[in-house]
Amino acid sequence: MDESTASPRMNQYEKGKHTPDVQTLKLIADELDVPLNYFFCESESSAKLACIIDKMTEDEKRVLLEHVSKTKLDIKSE
Repeated sequence: MDESTASPRMNQYEKGKHTPDVQTLKLIADELDVPLNYFFCESESSAKLACIIDKMTEDEKRVLLEHVSKTKLDIKSE
């Protein structure tokens, strides 16, 4: 993104006048060091989880997924 247009463009995004396309969102996400899905989270806790999960290895994500899936099954059976 050209630095001379970045500030006015961000201002228009913030005001809702324009919506960034996915490629622009990806550039912003990379600059902020957050995953792309961060921008689509509906709560602060979901956004924090998205950032944490993004930093995990694939093995860590697999273990987390297994744990969450098991916990959800345990809750359903109660």
